[in-house]
Amino acid sequence: MKQNKLKQKWASNQPTLNAWLAIGNAFSAELVASQAFDSIVIDGQHGVLAYNDMLSMLQSTAAYDVTPLVRVPWLEPGAIMRAMDAGAYGIICPMVNTRAQAEELVSYMRYAPLGGRSFGPFRAGVSAGPGYADEANEQILCIAMVETAEAMDNLDDIVSTPGLDAIYVGPSDLSLSLTNGRLGAGSDRQEPEMIEAIKKVLSACKSANIAACLHCDSPEYSALAFEWGFNLCTIGSDVGYLAKAAGASAGKTRELLGQASAEGTGSAY
Repeated sequence: MKQNKLKQKWASNQPTLNAWLAIGNAFSAELVASQAFDSIVIDGQHGVLAYNDMLSMLQSTAAYDVTPLVRVPWLEPGAIMRAMDAGAYGIICPMVNTRAQAEELVSYMRYAPLGGRSFGPFRAGVSAGPGYADEANEQILCIAMVETAEAMDNLDDIVSTPGLDAIYVGPSDLSLSLTNGRLGAGSDRQEPEMIEAIKKVLSACKSANIAACLHCDSPEYSALAFEWGFNLCTIGSDVGYLAKAAGASAGKTRELLGQASAEGTGSAY
């Protein structure tokens, strides 16, 4: 089986750059994968894509030196197993709030005797190369999202779950949950209380010897998070890149013409 390069880089403490893919299109995914990223996440939770979109995106990005991850819609065995069978080298699961849920996630991702994953990697068995059945338990990354006040209360129990490889911090939901909506949603948090919470997750991951990942929205904030000690940062998304570049181009042209620039819609990611 082809080795998981993202896992190898984490083992040698290299910072890894991730791109978020929410547009259900193989060509746009390929364009992003061809850039200088270490990994990509295909967003099956909030992204505007279906299973066939995910499959074609995994296929179109396979030629590039990026590790393909999938964020599944929920802690549900069918969706998790289908994403791995399609060729995902890691699963990000949202809203993991307890040790029991973390253990459930691990069980869905590992073949017996380590878990209850059903065998049938039709594409993964081809795309990952020979030996998939023997090595998938070791190579596929199991990543739980911490993004609620409940998860923060159970943080030490979650990060110490056997078989869990990493925590991915979702700052938008975490802010909404920890502050009862007072600070709103969004990445690149500047508030001292949110930075404290994010660093608390980082410290817990370090103590448990698992990787820490953070959803960011800019190279500047990602660089800061890497300085703190995060192993992976998402530094932008296909939606954000498209909206920002289109808005900048239109805005600059109108500026040169002496016209007022209309506000763009921006991006949630």
